[in-house]
Amino acid sequence: MSFKAAIVGRPNVGKSTLFNRLVGSKIALVDDTPGVTRDRRPGEARIGDLHFTIIDTAGLEEADAATLEGRMRAQTEAAIAEADVSLFMIDARAGVTPADEHFAELLRRTGKPVVLIANKAEGKAGEAGVLESYGLGLGEPVALSAEHGEGMADLFAALLPFERTEPEDEEADDTVAETDVPVGEEDEGAPVDLTRPLKVAVVGRPNAGKSTLINTMLGEDRLLTGPEAGITRDSIAVEWEWRGRPIRLFDTAGMRKKARVETKLERLSVGDALRAIRFAEVVVLTFDATIPFEKQDLQLADLVVREGRALVIALNKWDLIEDRQKAMAEMREKAERLLPQARGVSLVPISGLTGSGIDKLMQAVAKTYETWNRRVSTAALNRWLASVLEYHPPPAVSGRRVKLRYMTQAKSRPPTFVAFCSRPEALPEAYTRYLVNGLRDTFGLEAVPIRLMLRKGDNPFEGRASKR
Repeated sequence: MSFKAAIVGRPNVGKSTLFNRLVGSKIALVDDTPGVTRDRRPGEARIGDLHFTIIDTAGLEEADAATLEGRMRAQTEAAIAEADVSLFMIDARAGVTPADEHFAELLRRTGKPVVLIANKAEGKAGEAGVLESYGLGLGEPVALSAEHGEGMADLFAALLPFERTEPEDEEADDTVAETDVPVGEEDEGAPVDLTRPLKVAVVGRPNAGKSTLINTMLGEDRLLTGPEAGITRDSIAVEWEWRGRPIRLFDTAGMRKKARVETKLERLSVGDALRAIRFAEVVVLTFDATIPFEKQDLQLADLVVREGRALVIALNKWDLIEDRQKAMAEMREKAERLLPQARGVSLVPISGLTGSGIDKLMQAVAKTYETWNRRVSTAALNRWLASVLEYHPPPAVSGRRVKLRYMTQAKSRPPTFVAFCSRPEALPEAYTRYLVNGLRDTFGLEAVPIRLMLRKGDNPFEGRASKR
């Protein structure tokens, strides 16, 4: 990227709409409700042949530092300090407000370049606001409409002087773009590339400590946290390194029961979190150790398994547990009983606040990821299948026994196997589960989803006329 630009301004002036247009994808949540964006979100922007990093920020508000709005403002100020230029946006239809004047003065004191943007300037309704914005003393405003894409050529001209001519290593885009290839659709035969960032999504119920955990991993207050439930809205990706291995961590919004999700904004947040799960490789499901294995926890675990992602369960707030040995034994028993579809899943006690257990958590993530990528040779599979059929053959259905002839692994990520048999539609589901559990135990495929597909082998005599 040639430079970094932060979009700042009052709430609800259209910052996230401009961010989405510059990155070319609707990855930032947009709603008529003021204050939708809370964390700062970077992305790879482009206008014509101009490439740069754009940072979406929360709306600037005057508030006490201890309040949620005050912590949001601290995130915005961090983005301003990080950026090379600030794109100060006002609402041209509302005109210049006292808050705009206050924040314009704040940006002047930083001593960094500022580009003034008068958004919503389409039509005659915004003309007065554009003229009024000259009074802010930030130079000539760029009149545009982020919603309709008008005025982007003027924005290009305003940002062109900040382009750097010296070559730089391109930074990874910290967003889940809609154009990315979902996990599992890439080349299955390729070996695991340890230099490529491992994508890890941290999910869970609201107030389970997801953002606090990621902040502790990073060693900085990168994500907005607090005692309020449901602070995180956008799925934010941050880069990290563990033992020399690059990791891309995705913080997600807390997901409540579907019946309790009432507002449009919360539905958008949950949808963003679900998309992060689909594009992740390993999902760390964060439980509140003081109230674990709630119904929503089990539903989230089932969702991760159905999506085919590697699963690790982090028992957060472990520092609040008194009898830890007894609690751990109870949780392992519950995991075996309540999560049979993820048998052998790793349960790692951690404290996102103190940082204890994080290294063990990442060890479990690395091990589960390796299992998720494992391939079993066809010869080993068929030797195992022969022993299984000898010990426990398929039951006879309607007086005819189902014949299992051959098995192979079609792909990994997650491990997917294909078994060829005489009558796939007649094989009982219980026997299919027996085969899946046997694969899991024999080849060490614990804690990852296993998919077994049944296919009917070709009949070489089908279509031939019978000889008399």
